[in-house]
Amino acid sequence: MAVPPVREDGQPIVIIGGGLAGGNAAVTLRDEGFGGRIVLVGREPGIPFGRPPLSKTYLRSEEDLDGWLVKPATWYPEHDIERVGESSVVGLDPAAHSISLDFGPPLEYQKVLIATGGQNRRLHLPGSGLPGIHYLRTVAQSDAIKREAVADRRAVIVGMGFIGCEVAASLSALGVRVTAVFPGRTPLEQVLGEEVGEAIAAIHRANGVELRGGDEIVGFAGTEQLEAAVTARGNRIECDFVVAGIGITPEVPTLTGSSVRLSNGVLVDERCRASAPDVYAAGDVANHLHPIFGRVRVEHYNNAEQQGRAAARSMLGATTPYAYTHSFWSDQYEHKLEYVGHTTQWDEFVVRGSLEDRSLVGFYLRDGLLQAAVGLDRGGDPELDHDSEMAACAHLIAQRARPPRASLADERTDLWSLAP
Repeated sequence: MAVPPVREDGQPIVIIGGGLAGGNAAVTLRDEGFGGRIVLVGREPGIPFGRPPLSKTYLRSEEDLDGWLVKPATWYPEHDIERVGESSVVGLDPAAHSISLDFGPPLEYQKVLIATGGQNRRLHLPGSGLPGIHYLRTVAQSDAIKREAVADRRAVIVGMGFIGCEVAASLSALGVRVTAVFPGRTPLEQVLGEEVGEAIAAIHRANGVELRGGDEIVGFAGTEQLEAAVTARGNRIECDFVVAGIGITPEVPTLTGSSVRLSNGVLVDERCRASAPDVYAAGDVANHLHPIFGRVRVEHYNNAEQQGRAAARSMLGATTPYAYTHSFWSDQYEHKLEYVGHTTQWDEFVVRGSLEDRSLVGFYLRDGLLQAAVGLDRGGDPELDHDSEMAACAHLIAQRARPPRASLADERTDLWSLAP
């Protein structure tokens, strides 16, 4: 697909979505020298920031969000970024190069980036409209949970993915009595496998969280206020509030015509380009074609940051594929989990270190090919410490390495030496 030149007068580049991906795209457009109009449309109040503290340090009132801002508030007017805050896109017409907002006249664009992120999946169960049932994605939602989180109150966590695990850890640290209900055998089993999931489960149990795996919530009891959660096994769990972390669905603007292909988000190529001319996507909403992992949609902070930048460069004519070796992290209590690569299926899991001691690097292989690695309390952020084990794992994955299993497991073997 040929890339028409961007124009620095007249119609703007419009970024739909005021989150991490959209904010980084706006900054990159200016950093790369684009001098034309940039319009940033965001549904939430405030300026672009990273969400990780909402389930962790911000929720525990240990940190504000200033350190997580993409740029300070003054940066946007200083760099002529036109922000349309607390506004939703109700229509996108690629043929007309036009966007309809929930108020005001249509907005024409020369290029548009869809960076709308996702929406919380919600519970549709008897009693799920009772006060006291919470979800977490926005500052307002984190504030609402924070107000509930008083010592000795009782909370039920629905789902033990990353949000569920992090909220459970934060609430437990605040003295809340936490019960977690989830369908799998262990927390994070679908992403990390049963072995690492059991290590995570042991950490939560050691911190007082009651885990009820292999069960699910089927309804809530209460009249004017939540009183209990009811499970499929017939258990009634008395509680003061609930936090449901059951995933998100990509939030795609209403599209006119069918020129933008959709499947689990907006389908984009290796340069973040959608199927309609001058339409791009990045972040949680983008189902992108990755040169290593194939077609993936990734819902983590690092991807939103990196892909927002990559999409901006692509809009300006760059031809480099977006080949970031995906990574993410999770802080739970005093423990740090890191992950590089991407896989949903593996036929072998190799451990370096100790599952029992909960200090390890785990390697996910399929047909001998290293596809992903997880680190638990091993130190060395792959984004910051380029000599760390996790950085070495990212390098091996990018090189499509097939390292010997014995060498992966052997603490004495330098992982960097296994690169082809």
